[in-house]
Amino acid sequence: MEVMKMDKQISQELVTFIKQSPTAFHAVANMQNILIEHGYEELLEGQTWQIKKGGHYFVTRNNSSIIAFNLGENLDNYSFNVAASHSDSPTFKVKENAEIEIKGKYTQLNTEGYGGMLCATWFDRPLSIAGRVLVQEGDNYVTKLVNIDRDLVMIPNVAIHMNRTVNDGYAYNKQVDMLPLFGGSETKPGDLKKLIADELGVDVETIYGTDLYLYNRMEPSIWGANEEFISCPQLDDLQCAYTSLQGFLKGANKQSINVFACFDNEEVGSGTKQGAGSTFLYDAMRRINNALGKGEEEYYRALASSFMLSADNAHAVHPNHPAKTDVNNCVYMNEGIVVKSHAGQKYTSDAVSIAVFKGLCKKAGVPVQFFSNRSDTAGGSTLGNIAMVQVSMNSVDIGLPQLAMHSSYETAGVKDTAYMIKVMEEFFNSHIEEMSGHILKVTK
Repeated sequence: MEVMKMDKQISQELVTFIKQSPTAFHAVANMQNILIEHGYEELLEGQTWQIKKGGHYFVTRNNSSIIAFNLGENLDNYSFNVAASHSDSPTFKVKENAEIEIKGKYTQLNTEGYGGMLCATWFDRPLSIAGRVLVQEGDNYVTKLVNIDRDLVMIPNVAIHMNRTVNDGYAYNKQVDMLPLFGGSETKPGDLKKLIADELGVDVETIYGTDLYLYNRMEPSIWGANEEFISCPQLDDLQCAYTSLQGFLKGANKQSINVFACFDNEEVGSGTKQGAGSTFLYDAMRRINNALGKGEEEYYRALASSFMLSADNAHAVHPNHPAKTDVNNCVYMNEGIVVKSHAGQKYTSDAVSIAVFKGLCKKAGVPVQFFSNRSDTAGGSTLGNIAMVQVSMNSVDIGLPQLAMHSSYETAGVKDTAYMIKVMEEFFNSHIEEMSGHILKVTK
């Protein structure tokens, strides 16, 4: 299988975006910049929204979640086309009082786990720290992004001579095993905050708050016999976020309001003010409706015809452990978009939403695969069913197949990145309308 040059180029653009997005805050800031470059206007939740048909807008919450939308010009019978993804990935958060001295010879950083990571993948590799810092400037507390763009810390393994049974299985203790080494005997308490202050060009005394995280600095790689695989940090879920955004920027329909949503905190349950379980999407959709001068009845009519693609990566068949996946509802990298289903409704896909999505993929010329968990194994969930609590609409859970999900260095297929952009563009070019309780009409 020879990977096309265009597919490799798209994947190179993806990993460039990921390298520049070490935290959810950086990812959203980069999405903002991309949207502004494409003529999108920023709205603020704390101000009145002035919008018009044919306009392009975005709004953020907590600087870690973002909703962008473009408005058709014929909205007499409009509906929302929504693509949702998430900006966060499993990592380690630096605690407020961070430095721990070890006999005056080492300084560790006190961290705690964020999300369900594969701990073993964080050992013995160059790491650094990034996040946001709240700086006092007069009466204002100003958010500033920070990224220490150099190899800064490392989590060292215990030698096999001191832990001879480690290869037989080991339960990692996050308070003992997972603390990163920050400095040697010359390091003093307060050096981390001073390093952050120097990076930002501010006085230490003006730093009033921080949300700082570890990130993996290993370079992305495109590899394989035919260069068909891509490996880098945070593919779950920045691969879906980036491709959804690219498809969103390419698509438009005069009868639709297209919405790109990227939420924070999916990896810890979405139950925050900026998560998929919050009112963020609901608030944005209601304010769009109201700012266009439309009433309550028109909003509910629009919602009945609205459709969401909940985009979050899926588990590919593992070459060493094929029995970990279902016998025939299993997926492979570079074989197309994954539709995820679950009888217990951890995924939102049903016959209606699957049919619509299969039709979109056919029009886009994109292959489709189907994933279900083994019936004797509990699987994960995603943001679609959580978002439905606030805004109920037809929805399908989709994703791109990958290996080593929640590793600090994940692997996916080069061709699948392009597939997702194509079907997202097709979706945002479409108008979906509920004709009756039994008929959904999809047109361009």
